[in-house]
Amino acid sequence: MNVIKDIKHLYKPIQPHVRHTAENVSYVEFLPHTELQDVVYCYWQLKTTHPLIEPFIYRVVADGCMDIFFEINIPHHNFIMGFCKQYTEFPLEHSFNYVGVRFLPTMFPQLIKIDASELSNRFEHLNTIDPTTSTFIAQHFHPKKTIEEIKALFDTYFLDLLSKSNFIYDVRLYKAIDIILKNHGVLNIEKDLDTGISPRQLRRLFEIYIGETAKTFSKVVRFQNVLKSNPSSQGLRQTKLFFESGYYDQSHFIKEFKTYYGLKPSKALGI
Repeated sequence: MNVIKDIKHLYKPIQPHVRHTAENVSYVEFLPHTELQDVVYCYWQLKTTHPLIEPFIYRVVADGCMDIFFEINIPHHNFIMGFCKQYTEFPLEHSFNYVGVRFLPTMFPQLIKIDASELSNRFEHLNTIDPTTSTFIAQHFHPKKTIEEIKALFDTYFLDLLSKSNFIYDVRLYKAIDIILKNHGVLNIEKDLDTGISPRQLRRLFEIYIGETAKTFSKVVRFQNVLKSNPSSQGLRQTKLFFESGYYDQSHFIKEFKTYYGLKPSKALGI
């Protein structure tokens, strides 16, 4: 269905770049095989280029996605992170090499046939959720793998998994997601998401496939749209920006931004 393919065109979830304050730490994202790009947003790697003097705190901002991740030096310790409605901080050691797979909204629950709400706002050992993928990671990854080799391993595995998966293309759910994304999360949930089912039914579909309500998902989409727009310091002071982005005022914007990012917008955006 086109509405599913539209997700990758309408939504580009952003994670913060590692800034100059994180010297000797590298974060890169790389695309999966073209046939996977409706499902997997990106593969990523976060690693130290040299041992750090002090431990490193990595902040993951709310992005509406689900991620598989693991330290490539100990690949049998692999995890899945669900939809989060606030930022998450991971304290890391002086040296590390993390690899991950970021799935577009609804896609990991579709592949694995799980209820996304069971993973909301937390991460879990992957072997308790998807033992097959957990075993594949444990058996095929090691520290000497290059990005090209990591991509090839993931592509081969997820292409095979995708070919065996039977997606449930619920028009009502994906039409609602389409409306949210096209409006950048700025809409009236009760009035604008009339897709042919009751609010209670729609809420249940969002919880199963996204992990949270349509309202919470819309707020994260709105926040992500602000990150994507990368407003200037002058723009952040303009009342028009807040109203256009669906915020009541500046204090509402700052409070919500800090919930999803962990920093005030001026500091997070470096302005």
